[in-house]
Amino acid sequence: MLHYEFPPYATNEIGKLGGTNRRELGHGALAEKALKPAIPTDFPFTIRVTSEVLESNGSSSMASACGGSLALMDAGVPVSSPVAGVAVGLISKPNPEKPSEVLDYRLLTDILGIEDYNGDMDFKLAGTVKGINALQADVKIPGLPLKIVMEAIQQATAAKREILAIMNKTISKPRANRKENGPVVETVRVPVSRRARFVGPGGYNLRKLQAQTGVTINQVDEETFSVFAPTPGAMNEAQEFISELCKDDQELQLEFGSVYTATITEIRDIGIMVKLYSNMNPVLLHNSQLDHKRIKHPSALGLEVGQQIQIKYFGRDPTDGRMRLSRKVLLSPVATLVKTLSDKHSIEMGTGNGTLT
Repeated sequence: MLHYEFPPYATNEIGKLGGTNRRELGHGALAEKALKPAIPTDFPFTIRVTSEVLESNGSSSMASACGGSLALMDAGVPVSSPVAGVAVGLISKPNPEKPSEVLDYRLLTDILGIEDYNGDMDFKLAGTVKGINALQADVKIPGLPLKIVMEAIQQATAAKREILAIMNKTISKPRANRKENGPVVETVRVPVSRRARFVGPGGYNLRKLQAQTGVTINQVDEETFSVFAPTPGAMNEAQEFISELCKDDQELQLEFGSVYTATITEIRDIGIMVKLYSNMNPVLLHNSQLDHKRIKHPSALGLEVGQQIQIKYFGRDPTDGRMRLSRKVLLSPVATLVKTLSDKHSIEMGTGNGTLT
């Protein structure tokens, strides 16, 4: 958005400072059309350029295009090319017999206010070194020959190149680094396995992150989040916070179908909490995956905290990213059945008839 402001004192006049008038809307729209094609379509920010005209004796809309281009590059907006604009005027001598015919004329480059007021045309051209982005013509005579139009375009194009050369002496391309007070947006990939911890219970971790650092986080897809920060400093704080939450995934990559030695860290009613390596967070191994027989509590198997057991890794659940572990697949069903029968029945050898109870 380009906001063009032209207060009365810019032309040494007095007047009421009110809302935007038709003149300001038209000039602002022209300058915006000149700058917009140079801005990348995938730029992630909304841009507001404010052109405050403090003094005017020429084309303030073309000055807004030139100043806006410099401001965008200084702010680090990756414009495709610098943009400049110029106004061309006309002083003509019409044919008394045919007013639509011009007997003699002079084209004036970069006209002054008096030349615009007393002249016969206000022709504005803005664009890059490669082409034209915006055109506007205010013609005050009955007709304008095509020859004059072509000459005006050529004259304005030559002047535009000169203005761009002057602008390039100050800044010729967008700054590589954003300013300290400039916003930053980055994309963060959070594996599905860490998404629950990243978001937190009821979104607690996300709210905490946004409250502490001032960033705004939006989910793009299943594993991608967009982080918007008002300053680079806030972005650095947010990245440290996110790295702390997701650091476990950077330590060890487990292999599907492999057998690991896990350490029991906690006994719960529904299963046991185990660690496959020292710096990982404990994960739940459910009772249903501890043994082939049905158990109500891990103590039925004699499991204790600190004990090491063999488990098999079956990747992560695609819905919530949790580890899928199993101990029972490593146990023989036959051996488990014999052990179960021996727990339920006792064998007595009879001395007389050799009965088996």
